[in-house]
Amino acid sequence: MAMNVGGAGEGESMCDVNMTPLIDIMLVLLIIFIITIPVMTHAVKIDNPPPNPNPPAVPPEVINVSIDFDGTLMWNHNPVDRQTMRGYIVQEAAKDPQPEVHITVDKFAKYEKVAQTLADLQSHGLKKIGFVNNELF
Repeated sequence: MAMNVGGAGEGESMCDVNMTPLIDIMLVLLIIFIITIPVMTHAVKIDNPPPNPNPPAVPPEVINVSIDFDGTLMWNHNPVDRQTMRGYIVQEAAKDPQPEVHITVDKFAKYEKVAQTLADLQSHGLKKIGFVNNELF
């Protein structure tokens, strides 16, 4: 590289861009990319399950269980007590394609009521249990 020492006259400003820092930065970035790109392209093999050729034709039955702020239990929008709900759970657990249970909980409900309801559902044999409307929290 050539360097210009002095110019057309004394006191005049140099209007050429100093390229050395730019080239240094570009070389450092090139080295960083050369080092990091092989790491980013490393693939992890995952054994995915085979696709289900026969998806269920009929969607499963859905049971809505609600717990209000005062502990009131609702089974498909009908108020029930714990003993009645346990009877419903036993009946539903005996069905061959078990229904899905969607639990909606008021944000002011006591944790104790929610835990008792979950324990009742699981201990009496229902397997497909899920919470809905979680975006409220």
